[in-house]
Amino acid sequence: MQKLTIGLSLSLSGEYASMGRQSEAAMRLFVADTNAGGGIRIEGIRRDVALECVDDQSCRERAVEIYRDLCFGGRANVIFGPYSSALARAAAPLAEEAGMVMVNHGGGGDDLYERGHRTIVGVLTPASEYLTGVARLLSTLKLWRKRVAIICSTGRFARAVAGGFERACSDRRVRRHGVRVRLKYTGAFAPERTPNLIIRELRRNRINAIVSAGSYEYDIALMRLVTSAQLNIPVIGCVAAGVTRFRDDLGENGEGIIGPSQWEQQADITPEIGPSSAEFVRRMRVQGLSTDGDGGCDYPAAQAYAAGLVTLAAIRAADSLDQKRIRAALSDLRTTTFFGDFAIDAVTGRQTGHKMVLIQWHGGRKVIIGPAAPTDSGHLELPSGWGHILASYRSLRLTRGEEEADRNKEHEGDEQG
Repeated sequence: MQKLTIGLSLSLSGEYASMGRQSEAAMRLFVADTNAGGGIRIEGIRRDVALECVDDQSCRERAVEIYRDLCFGGRANVIFGPYSSALARAAAPLAEEAGMVMVNHGGGGDDLYERGHRTIVGVLTPASEYLTGVARLLSTLKLWRKRVAIICSTGRFARAVAGGFERACSDRRVRRHGVRVRLKYTGAFAPERTPNLIIRELRRNRINAIVSAGSYEYDIALMRLVTSAQLNIPVIGCVAAGVTRFRDDLGENGEGIIGPSQWEQQADITPEIGPSSAEFVRRMRVQGLSTDGDGGCDYPAAQAYAAGLVTLAAIRAADSLDQKRIRAALSDLRTTTFFGDFAIDAVTGRQTGHKMVLIQWHGGRKVIIGPAAPTDSGHLELPSGWGHILASYRSLRLTRGEEEADRNKEHEGDEQG
């Protein structure tokens, strides 16, 4: 029997191993499910799906070697990208040179779609949109003054996340509700000097909302600093909060922290193709492939499985393994999986259909608070957990004179602008 081989590298060791292993588990389940359902028929010929997955060790040079072999060695019919924007940047030029579609399920960097590549296809919401929901949420809080701090690392992914959040804060509708960026820090987190600098500036600027964008370790270090420094900041968010292991690493200090997530299994999504979220999680659990320690799944697993679903849908529509026809079919595809909506920009391949969800940690679990909270979660007026709310109540009370002065100052600034 002929096969359709999906080729990719994943980080099964090294820096990205936690996410890479989740992606691999989901990809293996996807292949098993597809073949159990009869495989795929192309030009009248039934094919089983096969997986060619190699450990890139979280190393750029290793990823380049693997994708050169996959793209030019005839080992794969379809190319999937690696996990992380850094490794996807290494793989994309090789797929482009070979004229092979690269389905990007693991790299959120906006710049991946700004390099003129025409074979890359994104499944994820790009990085610049990760925290836009936080800006909108801040605008709804019943506080006139929202003094925001943005702290991020120097990486391109982190800068894209921070830049997108800052642009969202400058939106006229958000600014009308008192949201102002008062502090920006971009740099490494050096334990011997960064904490004192950041704490001093957070206090001096009377910050009451802070977001962090960096590597997982970067976000964790900053969250530990902020939650242990008695700063009484009621709104705290970071990219890392969307990952389930965040709970284990921060413990009770993670309570009330908000963050973006590409997917949550409790999200109410009705798929047009593939299993429901509940069925996906059940299958992962039955196969012993659950990824979060509690028999559930994290979003790297979901986005990898969803990438398989949309790719096979496009191949069926094209009825061909010709790369140009597959790319055209992906451009035309408009569908919904348990991961969310799928649609891309026909030229750049950038994902336009999928939307992030906003979560908050409550009682040791993630609760969806945006864009629309489930009916059983209740209304969350302040996305910071009751411990943070009570601790910061006094700091959030402005005197009538201070509030009026702030309003007048901002009004004058807006008039001059």
